Amino acid sequence: MSIEVTRDTFRLAQVFTISRGSRTETKVLTVKVTRDGVTGWGECVPYARYDETLDSVAAQIESLPTDVTRAALQGLLPAGAARNAVDCALWDLDAKQSGRRVWELAGLPKPGPEITAYTLSLDTPEKMREQAAKNAFRPLLKVKLGTPDDMPRLEAVRAGAPEATIIVDANEGWTAQVYADLAPHLVRLGVAMVEQPLPAGEDEALIGMDRPVPVCADESCHDRASLPHLKGKYDIVNIKLDKTGGLTEGIALLEAAKAEGYGIFVGCMVGSSLAMAPAVLLAQGAAFTDLDGPLLLAEDRDPGLLYDAAGVHPPEPALWG
Repeated sequence: MSIEVTRDTFRLAQVFTISRGSRTETKVLTVKVTRDGVTGWGECVPYARYDETLDSVAAQIESLPTDVTRAALQGLLPAGAARNAVDCALWDLDAKQSGRRVWELAGLPKPGPEITAYTLSLDTPEKMREQAAKNAFRPLLKVKLGTPDDMPRLEAVRAGAPEATIIVDANEGWTAQVYADLAPHLVRLGVAMVEQPLPAGEDEALIGMDRPVPVCADESCHDRASLPHLKGKYDIVNIKLDKTGGLTEGIALLEAAKAEGYGIFVGCMVGSSLAMAPAVLLAQGAAFTDLDGPLLLAEDRDPGLLYDAAGVHPPEPALWG
């Protein structure tokens, strides 16, 4: 078996801004695993917040033995982007060689389309109202916030999209006091969920705090090892394959989180359809889904995922799985 890793850059349709910075493109690593003339594909997005770079993640992938299996991979690499791309490529390879879809191999139900959030990046209230109005036809909008003066932004988004369900992502940008001050306004404006309001290292402040809107762990939740640290702080967990280190651990985290009573949110980094495809399997029946990466791109892989009024559809075999 051979494992190849290449770097790809996808231009964004517009500048994408969160509380940690802005970008105009996304850089991904594409993994190609070939065995007996059959190739499986995977993609990951190295993330600086987790001390990942294109170089460091590529080096992890290149360190693997060429006969690595999915089971062995779990112990060879930590949860993160490198393991994700290889794990998903191995799932794709096994599906192609067996002539079955990944969900059949994994014992998952046959997937259907899921409504996905569309993300509005952080900007001035005026620009965010324009973004919201342009996308008011979408049933679910995710609003990037995370500054001390977010109230005018949120009011502007609600004014621009009065009918849409809104979820908010602070990307660790608030303090406990800012969150407490905003909470009643989140209720007033019909916000359905707040994602990672406090820095992961400071989220003990959520224990005992009134949570009138469900709070979701993102940066605080990576894999099953994260779950004991979430108790009493969060109501929902955000499962991202670049954090879990692939679909294998993603399925395990999904089952464990459900067993502990957490709601499920399936999210993504800004990547192509190849990165979203495995996550669609996890998103079945989730409380919230945010697999809008391709919708934010000026260009995508061909073939890509289908997005329509029913949501994001499962991948065709030509793409993945």
